[in-house]
Amino acid sequence: MRAKDIRTRSGDDPVTMLTAYDAPTAAVVEEVGVDMVLVGDSVGNLRLGHDATLPVTVDEIATRTAAVARATDEPLVVADMPFLSFGVDEAESVRNCGRMLKEAGADAVKLECGPHTVDLTRRLTRLGVPVQAHLGLTPQRENETGLFRQATDEESAAETLELAREHEAAGAFSLVLEHVPANVAAAVTEPLEIPTIGIGAGPDTDGQVLTVDEVIGLTEGVAPFSKAFGDVREEMRSAVAAYVDAVEAGDFPAAEHSHEESDLDDLY
Repeated sequence: MRAKDIRTRSGDDPVTMLTAYDAPTAAVVEEVGVDMVLVGDSVGNLRLGHDATLPVTVDEIATRTAAVARATDEPLVVADMPFLSFGVDEAESVRNCGRMLKEAGADAVKLECGPHTVDLTRRLTRLGVPVQAHLGLTPQRENETGLFRQATDEESAAETLELAREHEAAGAFSLVLEHVPANVAAAVTEPLEIPTIGIGAGPDTDGQVLTVDEVIGLTEGVAPFSKAFGDVREEMRSAVAAYVDAVEAGDFPAAEHSHEESDLDDLY
């Protein structure tokens, strides 16, 4: 799948998107037919032990993106550009984003957007780097805005709509709307020709995205706008506990888990 394929999905069948941070997870995500795989900077707090996404580096996203790209063929692989990897210097921003396609095998990049990313989106798309825009709650700005619902008043809602239009005009192939009121997301979605992908943005976007860890039930809890569709954390706990019990009881390894080489008997 390519960015041009996603671009045409506005108002069509719902677009599915999940995060993945490693090859085995990405392979499963592909097997079930997910349209887009996001290598999110959420790897910071979900897999790397950070309290936020801000510490995640370009190298970490590139390494994880390469693993996901190697494990998949059909889904569009989107690299989430980490904090301060873009928007400071245009040349450096282009190099960092281009690296995700050129070296890591991504099909597109995602930018947490604002007025400062409109020109960059235009520049990247003209150079052949597909851009997914991201508005609403942008966790990389949590020190400024906090992790709260965005676009909750008339002024900020209007600004979100205007920025959505500007990024579409600049060439973005899709738009993530995070943690905004459902009616605002619907109002943003309606005039756009590119698909909107919601997370905590209600049912009227063109698609949905969640972190895979929450979907499979790997986290201890889920965000209010998310849902666990499985309980992998309990399955892991149960399996590891059974392993510990078996080793301590002397039940593992059993005869079928070992072998002996008869020609080496003289060594003993």
